[in-house]
Amino acid sequence: MIENKFPGKDITSDDLKDKFPLVAKKSPDHKSKFSICGIEFGGDKIPVFAGPNMVESKELIEDIALNVKKYGASFLRGGAFKPLSFPYRSKKYNETREEGINWLNYVKDKIKIPIITEVMEEKYISFIAETADILQIGSRNMQNYPFLTACAKTGKPIMLKRHYGSSLRDWLGAAEYILVEGNKNVLLCERGVVAPHTHRSTSRFLLDLQVLPAAKEITHLPIVVDPSHATFWRPWVSSMSLASVAAGADGIMLEVHKDPDNAAVDPLQPIDYFDFNKLMKSMDLVAKSIGRSIF
Repeated sequence: MIENKFPGKDITSDDLKDKFPLVAKKSPDHKSKFSICGIEFGGDKIPVFAGPNMVESKELIEDIALNVKKYGASFLRGGAFKPLSFPYRSKKYNETREEGINWLNYVKDKIKIPIITEVMEEKYISFIAETADILQIGSRNMQNYPFLTACAKTGKPIMLKRHYGSSLRDWLGAAEYILVEGNKNVLLCERGVVAPHTHRSTSRFLLDLQVLPAAKEITHLPIVVDPSHATFWRPWVSSMSLASVAAGADGIMLEVHKDPDNAAVDPLQPIDYFDFNKLMKSMDLVAKSIGRSIF
């Protein structure tokens, strides 16, 4: 192993000792493994989170849950509280909020699939934690430190999404706020970064696949990749998912919808059931080539 006194572009050895010692690896082979709802993270299997950006209706989320579980997803993802870029809403482009969480709870019990959903405000943490098996902290809240602390104190596993303008140092520093509360079940999630050129006018971010090996040199925490949000374009999701598996992702988060073109939120990026099934099989082939698996 090549010795590197300064492990990252803006990360020093002092950072590893004093700024985020709980997040930092203690040895080259230090890698966290933990189970959530009987599903291991950090091991050879790569869990998949799949579902719609928005929990639009009870009937739709039930149908999506049935299908993503049938094709091998370990977790159902779906947002009820959504941090939309602008304050305006319409009948179609709206949040289902408490009602959406109740629908997720119904599906969780009926379909027997674990749930991950985003928490946006401290006042809703307890309510959402009653249903969610993993609390997702979105990119915009990544450095809301009092909020991170409050979520950590629930004891629930947490997925911390990287802010699209965040350095690796800031991302790991944010994760330290969760671990310092004694909550060790933390997943990091790469979901794209801001760049001058994104290759398509509708694509706001670039998927930073290079952060996977870079982060794994420094932290023991499992790292999930969200190619759907990162690409913002359905035709690119498959290739970036396969690349993420090859690059060492410890989980994949995908937007899946029954009718992608008519999704209430971000209709350009979700894939349908047929393409999800196909992609799961393709990811498994890539995973097997590096000694891992999707199923």
